[in-house]
Amino acid sequence: QVQLVESGGGLVQPGGSLRLSCRASGSIRRINDMAWYRQAPGKQRELVARVTNGGSTNYADSVKDRFTISRDNALNTVYLQMNSLKPEDTAVYYCNADVSVTLLYSPYWGKGTLVTVSS
Repeated sequence: QVQLVESGGGLVQPGGSLRLSCRASGSIRRINDMAWYRQAPGKQRELVARVTNGGSTNYADSVKDRFTISRDNALNTVYLQMNSLKPEDTAVYYCNADVSVTLLYSPYWGKGTLVTVSS
């Protein structure tokens, strides 16, 4: 089995920063893409940022130039540095990873960490 555990959420004032972390553990052979998604109340889950195994990244337009995704392959960990936070960034943030235990890749999800941006 594979587990993804997020950490780093919390309450922050507008304009502030937070850093989310997500570590994958278990019977992992290889991890391909890792990503952060978020779901705000009453809205669908949306992709925030993705990073490939080789380090290529892409971002939602709403977070470009404010958020930075990175990963440490040796630790099976992905990070999301969030700067200049806005109230509309309030959401539950979920970690996602494409993991192979055998030869096939399957998507795995963390349980989420709540980020609240409010004064």
